[in-house]
Amino acid sequence: MANFFSKLKSGLSKTRDSFVSGIDSIFSGFSEIDEDFYEELEEQLIMADIGMDTSMKIIEELQEKVKEQKIKEAAACRTLLMDTIKEQMKVHEDAYEFEKKKSVVLFIGVNGVGKTTSVGKLAGQMKKDGKKVLLAAADTFRAGAIDQLKEWSGRAGVDIIAGQEGADPAAIVFDAVAAAKARNTDILLCDTAGRLHNKKNLMAELHKIYKIIENEYSDAHLETFIVVDGTTGQNALVQAKQFSEVADITGVVLTKLDGTAKGGIAIAIQSELNIPVKYIGIGEKIDDLQRFDADEFVDALFDVAEQ
Repeated sequence: MANFFSKLKSGLSKTRDSFVSGIDSIFSGFSEIDEDFYEELEEQLIMADIGMDTSMKIIEELQEKVKEQKIKEAAACRTLLMDTIKEQMKVHEDAYEFEKKKSVVLFIGVNGVGKTTSVGKLAGQMKKDGKKVLLAAADTFRAGAIDQLKEWSGRAGVDIIAGQEGADPAAIVFDAVAAAKARNTDILLCDTAGRLHNKKNLMAELHKIYKIIENEYSDAHLETFIVVDGTTGQNALVQAKQFSEVADITGVVLTKLDGTAKGGIAIAIQSELNIPVKYIGIGEKIDDLQRFDADEFVDALFDVAEQ
């Protein structure tokens, strides 16, 4: 999507300014590839919120490729580095299979990361693709979450199942599953509460929700997406780790990439948690949340012209 690629390019400009310019100065500053070259490159990756483990992994793979291809000049490493990062972030073909099946998608994540907005945007896009979509307002904890989702359901033109603030989220999911079955819905998207400070409650709540889906809608395919805010950098990785302890996360939705210099976190999450980034958000509009494409992301990051 050419339009999204140019948006992605401008959205990643802050990350590019801090990350790629630093990397390019290493490539131009070193004539030969030696230990110092790799050390500076690794430092630059770590500073770009890619994280220690992932940065080391990228450098190790880069060293192997340089050896194999007998590359001598530092400048020739740029494309190799891009390819190595792309490999770290590849999303498998079957990542979006759920869109073709009867599915339930749970959205989890702390408050303020753009969870409800992401549910609304995806609902709009799936409706556009001809899917019958239903929303469940199971975040009954945050004041205003239900109203916000109702607003999105109106914008997206899809139905919503909602209760009162403070209602039992599992009961909302129960009603939503019954409605999804009765209305022959393709995809049920559930917004859930985002508190992490009390892991026990969250665990119990999610367990209850999973049980209901398992018992009442066993033939539906279940996905659990964690929504994280790109502007929080390494903190997003910490949240994803904590949530993966209480839920079987199948994908990451990375939001607010347009407002941050920490876009490198996308690389770290994929690599360290082995959970694919499935969608990225770079703006307010419904179309500003798109499927993640590793090649596109890295090309936009390194300011490569669209192929």
